[in-house]
Order: sequence, then structure tokens, then C-alpha cells
Amino acid sequence: MRWLPFQLNPQLPADGVPRADYLERKFGNRKGAYERVAAVGKTVGIPFAFDRITVQPNTVNAHRLLTYADREGRQDAVAEALFRAYFTQGADLTDPARLASIAGEAGLDPATVAAYLASDQDRAEVLEADGNARNSGMIDGVPFFIFNRKVGVPGAQEATALLDALEQSLA
Repeated sequence: MRWLPFQLNPQLPADGVPRADYLERKFGNRKGAYERVAAVGKTVGIPFAFDRITVQPNTVNAHRLLTYADREGRQDAVAEALFRAYFTQGADLTDPARLASIAGEAGLDPATVAAYLASDQDRAEVLEADGNARNSGMIDGVPFFIFNRKVGVPGAQEATALLDALEQSLA
């Protein structure tokens, strides 16, 4: 399994925007936009805490971190740590120090990650991969699953749908 770059909001500034402003622009006055997601999460033991999120992040550096983690054999652990930090703790994913800390929680050296994030290493590659995904015409949201480079499945799906897609990709 590999995590590939796709930004939901590539137009956001590097330091993100206030989450409340983002939600207002996206959903208007609609309260509880994530209530259904939180309820489903609760049934599977994920304590979503959307109210803790104060920054809607530009995720280029988070995707760079995942690229780095892939080379180190820790990509899945870093992805899980990023999701946990953002969705249950409200971590600011635009903060390089917080990203380095999250990487440390997933088994990478925080100082090495901080130096990597301070550079531009992999930035162009991440932006190119994001652009390729965006321009494919297939992907317009997350999650999006690609099985065996043959079958794409958009959105959160039941396990049976994912298994069917996996079997179809192997046929």
C-alpha cells in the first residue's frame, strides 16, 4: 500500500486558513457539517474531534513528509499518525515542528525530518504527482483507492466494496 499526494485545497496559503472561515465558505451557516462522520467514527472507535481543528491546512508539507516516510519504510505509520494528530487532536499540519513531532511518534527521527521539511526536497515531485492526480479526471476527493493500478474506488466504502474492487483488479 502507498499513500499518494492529493490536496483537497491546493489553493490554500502555506500556513493554511482559519478553520472557522474555511467551513463558513464551504458550508455556509450549516452547523454540524461533520456530525455524520463523527457518529460513524464513534462506531469504529475513532474519536473525531473536529472542534479542535483551528487551521485548515495547506498539506504540501504533510505530503512531502509521507514521501520521505515512504523511503524510510514508515509511510503507513506516518499516515496514521498524521490522521490521528489532525482529526483527534486538532494538530496544525502547516507547522513543520508539529510535523516533525508526528514523524517522531511514527518512528522517524524528528531532527532529520525537521531538516528535510526546512528544505525544498521533494516539493516539486509532490506538486507534480498532485497535479497528475487532479488532471487524471478520476480523482476529485479523498479517500480514493486505486487497486493494482486498474480499479479506482472513490469515497469511504464498506469493506465488501473494497474487497470486490481488489478482486476485480486481480482478474
